[in-house]
Amino acid sequence: MSLLITGGTGYIGSHTVVELQALTDEQDIVIVDNLSNSSTKVLDRLIQITGKKVTFVKADICDYEAMNAIFEQHKIDAVIHFAGYKAVGESSEKPLSYYYNNVSGTVMLLKVMAEHKVKKLVFSSSATVYGDNESPLNESMATSATNPYGQTKLMIEHILFDLAKSDSNWSIACLRYFNPIGAHSSGLIGENPNGVPNNLLPYVSQVAVGRLAQLQVFGDDYDTADGTGVRDYIHVVDLAKGHVKALQNLGKISGCKAINLGTGNGTSVLEIVNTFKEISGQNIPYKIVPRRAGDLATVFADASLAYELLNWQATRDLHTMIADTWRWQSQNPQGF
Repeated sequence: MSLLITGGTGYIGSHTVVELQALTDEQDIVIVDNLSNSSTKVLDRLIQITGKKVTFVKADICDYEAMNAIFEQHKIDAVIHFAGYKAVGESSEKPLSYYYNNVSGTVMLLKVMAEHKVKKLVFSSSATVYGDNESPLNESMATSATNPYGQTKLMIEHILFDLAKSDSNWSIACLRYFNPIGAHSSGLIGENPNGVPNNLLPYVSQVAVGRLAQLQVFGDDYDTADGTGVRDYIHVVDLAKGHVKALQNLGKISGCKAINLGTGNGTSVLEIVNTFKEISGQNIPYKIVPRRAGDLATVFADASLAYELLNWQATRDLHTMIADTWRWQSQNPQGF
């Protein structure tokens, strides 16, 4: 099988490539990435971990000619689509960039796939499409979004469901992530955001290695055990394995199916901070600041459909997630 991985040098994409390379059946993997939020150094690290090379093409999914050339040169059987901007705050500042890159880029990818009769897709969606529903969140709930990033994920889901309705040959898994953290156990690859991190764990870990002075905790007056926000954190390797399971089970999916990937458990911001301090032995100074608009007190998954449909469930606990994060960050204090 020949697979195209868009955004394959990114955080989740690179870990998924590792899991794909570990399969018994040899995978011919083609990565396409414009490197806007990643590095080609990841490719060397992937070889160190797996002992196998992948084909890499620097290209933008919005570029029809480049994408068409990839499909003409490689016999692609299926696509795992990670490529997309993902910073909530930035999306409000640069909405046109997000709609163009995420939505138009996906439409361009789908157009090229359809022209080459490649109709198997695993799409990187997000739990942000659940809006302000009460947890545990399940796939039958109504969807909504409160920021441009979330709107792009929701719009793409609508496009995929409409596409699948129009042509029964499509098999699409929309994987709704909760909060990916952790890193590969080797410490060779992990989350390496450009600029100031937008997510909690890379921010905490950069404070721990001295790259950032202190963490901002947005609100300590929520209706939770310690007053800080509770989220469903999932190890990136468990998430990557979920993509492999989705790919392997596309034959069971007729049309487009939304599937949660989470642990079903919630952890507060201060629980994360305290566990990180315990594991790393580093001080994590933090400051309580006002809540962010739109943030919910508690968000966690009902992940039962993933188990039922894909025979997948998260297995790594919080200690492992944070230990792997710290190993990555302490071995790579400046990133790649």
